[in-house]
Amino acid sequence: MKQHVVSALVENRAGTLSRVSGLFSRRGFNIDSLTVGETGDPSISRMTIAVTGDDAVLEQIIKQLGKLVDVLAVRELDASSCLRREILLVKIGAGEKTRPAVIEIAGIFRSRIVDVSPKTITIEATGAKEKLDGLLLLLRPYGVLELARTGLVALERGSLVLSIN
Repeated sequence: MKQHVVSALVENRAGTLSRVSGLFSRRGFNIDSLTVGETGDPSISRMTIAVTGDDAVLEQIIKQLGKLVDVLAVRELDASSCLRREILLVKIGAGEKTRPAVIEIAGIFRSRIVDVSPKTITIEATGAKEKLDGLLLLLRPYGVLELARTGLVALERGSLVLSIN
């Protein structure tokens, strides 16, 4: 089983997300990550869907998505030829004594300190899932008070573009 990333251009209208996610639940497929956002054209959104399964599962997902009226274009993004990123916001317990260590760890991972209080530091980090997992591993001993992750966004490298038609 491997993780596949599917990118889809969809109509930006009410009910589209529900129809796409409903397709997954009806077929018994679990979504590892689902990110949706408007494109340069406000009538079209891009969905980035990460799903774990074999090639047969992936083929079925792409075929079923392609049948939905709201889906304009869909294809798998090959891991070796696409850029994958995620954003993480994490609030860490960091008093006077631990603050310098937390700031140093954030710096090593090229993260930004976006909020500071007397007892906490909030860090913003962007990167591959593995990088963010590594950052969290080092920060956990200081006390992760709260965290939020965006889910995966991905685009193909080079001149290849997912487009309608």
